[in-house]
Amino acid sequence: MPIQTRVAPAGGTVTQAVTELDAELAAIPVRQGPVAPAAEIAAALPFSLDEVLSLHGAKGEPGEIVATPIRVGDKIRELLLYGVGEATPADLRRAGAALARRARGRANLVVGVPEGDLSAFVVGALLASYDFRVGEAPKKGPLGALTILTESGPEAAAPRIERGVALAQATGLARDLANTPSSEKTPAWLADRARGLAADNGLTVRVRDEGDLAEGGFGGLLAVGAGSPLHPPRLIELTYEPDGADRHIVLVGKGITFDSGGLSLKPNDNMKLMKTDMQGGGIVMAVMAALRGLGVRAKVTGLVAAAENMPSGSSMRPGDVITHFGGRTSEVLNTDAEGRLVLADALAYADAELDPDLVVDVATLTGAAKVALGLRHGALFSGDDALAEALTEAGQTAGEPLWRLPLIEDYRKGIESDVADVANIERGGFGGGSIMAALFLREFVGDRAWAHLDIAGPARATGDDFEITKGATGFSARLLLEWLSA
Repeated sequence: MPIQTRVAPAGGTVTQAVTELDAELAAIPVRQGPVAPAAEIAAALPFSLDEVLSLHGAKGEPGEIVATPIRVGDKIRELLLYGVGEATPADLRRAGAALARRARGRANLVVGVPEGDLSAFVVGALLASYDFRVGEAPKKGPLGALTILTESGPEAAAPRIERGVALAQATGLARDLANTPSSEKTPAWLADRARGLAADNGLTVRVRDEGDLAEGGFGGLLAVGAGSPLHPPRLIELTYEPDGADRHIVLVGKGITFDSGGLSLKPNDNMKLMKTDMQGGGIVMAVMAALRGLGVRAKVTGLVAAAENMPSGSSMRPGDVITHFGGRTSEVLNTDAEGRLVLADALAYADAELDPDLVVDVATLTGAAKVALGLRHGALFSGDDALAEALTEAGQTAGEPLWRLPLIEDYRKGIESDVADVANIERGGFGGGSIMAALFLREFVGDRAWAHLDIAGPARATGDDFEITKGATGFSARLLLEWLSA
């Protein structure tokens, strides 16, 4: 659901803002130590802030909150002393998230924020307020309005707040797309959403339906979508082209709107989160929608390879050979390794027809990446050191960390096929499933500078944790926007 909390800067003191807005809550930061701030609003207390912090054994750690009642004007309000640690971007994200969760159901929170990455604070607050549900709204909705005071004043704060809102909205959109049930979210539905985003955000859009895909030779998309004749595949192409663009970047997203595994059927428990298997595609769509607002100067094309992977009499079978866009062939050894098959078409098309300077694909691709790196780091594969470094730095800035894994040349023989150019899973006993998937994708990118993000671990969460909320996380939307707008 769209981000609902309104964020705005204000001038003056916390007391003035609380009075003018009739806010129920006020918050002031506490640095690690803890170090009590010299806050003018504390003059209304019959005790010092140091005494309050000591009573609660506070340490000023990011995410820590201590509350005390306070009279401002003719009303009793609540004063929150919130920890910001060393006020690093990560600290401020956590602090913003903790405050937003604490303020659920309230109309207005006035908060003093220390100098630092204000956009990170805003991202944390807005994403922690995210909620997706079908049906009745929760009893406690998100914080209504967040009013921010900084030492540098509202004029300096405004653009940093605006950037934080844009990053959070992009992540929220990616979460919305992924959390939507697959009974509604078909490839055609995803294409319709792309058309709406294009109209609203200055993008051009082209959608190839099953007839166009057959005519163009997109065999991977057609094979994966063959088991779902009621919901055939789509290739969605979004283009952003500002005046004076100095480079062309292609983003490719896996858009499997539901993944049953096909004839290589998943166990029931493994299917429960598979409505989110199009999250790479949703992230690409969300990033594309944010480019104009963030003033990105590069031309960017977003490709979403959308299909539903279902078992039926028309499904692809283990042992089938697929001819991908451009003529390269792959042998299907496991129909549950379908994401790489649709990505292969899109990557080959980008290489042959779009002539980009850089290609980055993003996908919830392998359980092996989750085993290797857990639920907080995405796997990064690239043969281009400069591109890998730039994406890694963007991930650190965004709070969406990547860990580079190797493209091991000796493993290439593990995906050799007796009947096609390449096999879609490894058959040589090498293991390293995420590496094998990346090596498969590399077959279709030509000599382009390319990076592959396998986000299978951090793309989904089983519970709330600071800015992360249960369900789809939208992991990598912010890091891609940080990279593109750097």
